[in-house]
Amino acid sequence: MSPQADPFTQRKLLDLAATDRAADTAAHRRRSLPELAVIESGTKQLTELRAAVVVAETEVGDLDREGRRLDNEIDQVRARSKRDRDRLAAGSGTPRELESLQHEIESLDRRQGVLEDEALELMERRETADAALSAAAQARQLVLDEVATAEQRRDDAFANLDGELARLRVQRAEQAGPLPSDLLALYERIRGTGRVAAAELVGNQCGACRVELDRVAFNAARSAPVDAVVRCENCGAILVRN
Repeated sequence: MSPQADPFTQRKLLDLAATDRAADTAAHRRRSLPELAVIESGTKQLTELRAAVVVAETEVGDLDREGRRLDNEIDQVRARSKRDRDRLAAGSGTPRELESLQHEIESLDRRQGVLEDEALELMERRETADAALSAAAQARQLVLDEVATAEQRRDDAFANLDGELARLRVQRAEQAGPLPSDLLALYERIRGTGRVAAAELVGNQCGACRVELDRVAFNAARSAPVDAVVRCENCGAILVRN
């Protein structure tokens, strides 16, 4: 059985509907803050950039180890070459031994040249790796800053919106409290479908769906008793008549 309510009580539904619309708007804003997209996108970027930094750091570390190995080998070659040169300069040993020393010095010189070329190439690779690491680290920091700024703006917006929603919940409870239970139950049932539950009938137009009532429906609404609860035949909203 459809509930009945005097016109004054029915008009209170408009205040309740306005509060619900305001709460729905605030909740939608909370879910769709632009900062949320920035944070989500930035978080994904950070995962990729952290991986890039790790790869670059690994490359730099590998090149450093290779550089230390080359430096040690070059030092060893130089030390051995110096010992051979000192022995050769001293002229100690047989002619064959001195000739062998000369060949070894030449071989060590060639080896030193190869190692120094490798070291030079390694230095160039190290510079490239350093640049890649610096770029990845800078990009990561930039995104970190963007995410941190977005998180702060999000938290500020959340605080404001949550305060607004809390105020609207109190207001709604005050507005819904005096309403007859059967009328409120009908309102809540309609609202539960995701539609506007109550709106004013403006002329022959439903204030909820903006559809004009046909002549039969309009005449029926106009001629219904003042305490009758009339509904839109298109969207089902409670139509509050003047």
